Amino acid sequence: MSTTVVLGAQWGDEGKGKVTDFFASNADMVVRFQGGNNAGHTIVVKDKTVKLSLTPSGVLYPNCIPVIASGCVVDIGFLIDELKMLEENNIDTSKLKLSSNAHLIMPYHKLLDELIENKLGKNMIGTTKKGIGPCYGDKIQRQGIRVQDLYDENIFREKVSTILEDKNEIITKIYDGEPFDLEQVLDQFNEYRDTVKKIMTDTSLLISNAAKEGKNILFEGAQGTLLDIDHGTYPFVTSSNTTSANAAIGSGIGPRDIEKIVGVTKAYISRVGTGPFLTEQENEIGDYLIDKGAEYGVVTGRRRRCGWLDLVSLKYSVRVNSLTELFITKLDVLSGLDELNLNIAYEVDGSEEIDFPREQRILESAKPIYKTFKGWSEDISNVTSFDNLPDEAKEYIKFIEDFIQVPITFISVGPERNQNIIIEQ
Repeated sequence: MSTTVVLGAQWGDEGKGKVTDFFASNADMVVRFQGGNNAGHTIVVKDKTVKLSLTPSGVLYPNCIPVIASGCVVDIGFLIDELKMLEENNIDTSKLKLSSNAHLIMPYHKLLDELIENKLGKNMIGTTKKGIGPCYGDKIQRQGIRVQDLYDENIFREKVSTILEDKNEIITKIYDGEPFDLEQVLDQFNEYRDTVKKIMTDTSLLISNAAKEGKNILFEGAQGTLLDIDHGTYPFVTSSNTTSANAAIGSGIGPRDIEKIVGVTKAYISRVGTGPFLTEQENEIGDYLIDKGAEYGVVTGRRRRCGWLDLVSLKYSVRVNSLTELFITKLDVLSGLDELNLNIAYEVDGSEEIDFPREQRILESAKPIYKTFKGWSEDISNVTSFDNLPDEAKEYIKFIEDFIQVPITFISVGPERNQNIIIEQ
């Protein structure tokens, strides 16, 4: 590994926490390049489970520098609490670096996120209400507050004062909410200033210099490809670009500096929140996957929707990310099912479509076309070699690889960081 991107190939929750941790063990630097604390990574180390929402997974390794880059939006209060949790678990956080250009999630962002979602009613997006969307919205409208603004008390006061007038108008007159008091907001963030000064830096320069020195750099994505603001199932998406190109943009390096792009997919598929889901199983199969796969959101605790793996959307993820390889997680969850299905095409208005449709109306009306496989009953959680998997599991994996035309190099068969099968190519 020199410069490697790891990102989700589905709607997030693919088990990226374990995968990024797997790669982070050999990394000199782990860079989070987009999103905020609306993402969750669960990492299991022996008898300890660590849940991270904002801090890069490299924080778990003493020789690794974790970086929150400029493409992220940051809830500073949340970050401080997460760092405190890590310190209480005897994990050193002193090497963490935060981009001076990252945008701050302000209290009014979180309130507006909730007010807007509530007003949408049955048409709600399914946001985590963490203020992510409104913060990115302010960034695009050029009225955001950046980490570097907090460095200077006078600049911070001036910017917040100006913006808060506008936000209070919106909150009170459109949504009938309670306005924010300027001094209370300033007092809250003044408490964060010393922490920010310690960790703030030019992360673009930091990452670029590390790349020039030949350091092993891991870029970790949040959410997943199908939640990308441009290339996902809009409008049921997140507010940032989750695809591989943003690893360069969100980190402040050039695209030629990225050498490997690893996609992560479950052996089935899941989704949190609303939006089209063609292969969803609202039956005993779905319940089986949810219960055995412990499919509950790290951030929200919400029950995930589960279904059969959709190879059409996976092939789409390969294309828009230029994936060089695939890491399949939770193959062990499928053990015990008599039959397995893989979606290989969509039926649209009586015809068969093999490419992922871009129109929302098609996604809402299409029907999946399945190829059925025989399942297996063996417990595979201790298998360490592809050859030792049940024949049915090998056939299932081989079909996926042939369909998407990208090598499958790793298979996870359990939550522990060492429960992986490495496939030599």
